[in-house]
Amino acid sequence: MRVLMFSWEYPPRIVGGIARHVQELSEALARQGVEVHVVTAAHPDTPNEAVENGVHLHRVGAPFMPSPSELLNQVYAMNAAFESRAEQLLRDWGTKPFSSSQRPRRPLLLHAHDWLVEPAARAIKHRFKLPLIATIHATEHGRHGGIFTDLSRTISHHEWELCYEAWRVIVCSHFMRDEVHRVLQVPYDKMDVIPNGIRAEKFAFEFPESERSAFRARFAAPDQPIIFFVGRMVREKGVHVLLQALPQVKAYVPRAKLVIAGGGVRTHLEHFVRFMRMEESVCFTGFIPDEELLRLYRVADVAVYPSLYEPFGIVALEAMAAGVPVVVSDAGGLKEVVHHEWTGIVTWAGNTDSLAWGILRVLLDPRSAQQRAARARRLVQREFNWARLARHTREVYRLVWQQYRDVQW
Repeated sequence: MRVLMFSWEYPPRIVGGIARHVQELSEALARQGVEVHVVTAAHPDTPNEAVENGVHLHRVGAPFMPSPSELLNQVYAMNAAFESRAEQLLRDWGTKPFSSSQRPRRPLLLHAHDWLVEPAARAIKHRFKLPLIATIHATEHGRHGGIFTDLSRTISHHEWELCYEAWRVIVCSHFMRDEVHRVLQVPYDKMDVIPNGIRAEKFAFEFPESERSAFRARFAAPDQPIIFFVGRMVREKGVHVLLQALPQVKAYVPRAKLVIAGGGVRTHLEHFVRFMRMEESVCFTGFIPDEELLRLYRVADVAVYPSLYEPFGIVALEAMAAGVPVVVSDAGGLKEVVHHEWTGIVTWAGNTDSLAWGILRVLLDPRSAQQRAARARRLVQREFNWARLARHTREVYRLVWQQYRDVQW
């Protein structure tokens, strides 16, 4: 089986969760015998053509650095480069545009991740008459709580069009299945729920106590419990709710230190911290590389994700895999990942009192928190490993290929 994937981001370019999802899914599929080719945007100092961990990477065009004013023009230029490279690959493989009665013998499918690659995926689908699978990671409607601008309307239309053109649509949670059905009018029986996964083994590295103490000292004093958040500095991630809850936490745990990691515009958040005179209690790290992120998980006392909108929540899986007690909101797919009082604490989205209570539930009762964290780690290893999720994805591929072979285009 050969799969041609389209994704606008792929490591080392990491903006959101799509990059790691595509990388880890592709590598798991490759280990299971699928020939995976990923067409993605170029990245500085990275070869345009490479095979990494069994995955064939084709980085094309200019590095994609989206800006709000030029976003659509940049997306369409990127898709033109994707389309050209994909067509060249298919012709190099001897693939020709097929008629309804002439189909490739070897399974060959297209798999597109999110709206940013929809134009290229749609064009290749129709030119070569190949089946297309789409994964919808989030919706424009969900990110903004509605469609309010011309740009959002265009993005939402691309999301709808990708779902319409797809043979099947993969979503990461039951919450997302309901949302895609409601917002993009996709029938329930056209969708498959396959959760995101995590490589739990990447957290099992040697971290001697002396090294751990030195690393931790970069962020907090030995007697300061670390509250950790990682994510983009956008409203839907709820960082502002976490900052508003911090004074209530400090009323009971005065030495608590909040470490916030992630890229994006945070000027307004820093202004709030200064207004509340919490500069000594909050540390903004900005974007950090994976090596440091893994170590931050290992030194944190509690990981907090107070999202207002969250299709799934890979960061919660990461914390659980690292053995860190987690506190999450009940937004979106988070409550499908974290089971309240069993593998973590679930609080009310957008409610600072509830979030403060959840954090204190961990910091003031560390024994129970560690018991929940141990159960969470076992759950992640059992249910959210990529080998299991890749098998589910291959089942979707096989179903699509069988139907494609049996029906008229």
